Amino acid sequence: MNEQFSYRATKDGRVLISWEGRVVTTLKGAPAQQFLARTSSADADGCQLEMARVTKNFKRGDER
Repeated sequence: MNEQFSYRATKDGRVLISWEGRVVTTLKGAPAQQFLARTSSADADGCQLEMARVTKNFKRGDER
């Protein structure tokens, strides 16, 4: 699978999810912790699918 999504966990507990280098979703609190728990045991393809699920249908919004 082509790795288009990436994520970065910050010190303050947020998770920034990027698509092709642009931040598209920010998780904080319980959703961020759940995301990190689900991706910690997943392989690369599983992480990509989880990030796609969390970002939902972001490409139908106001991306430029």
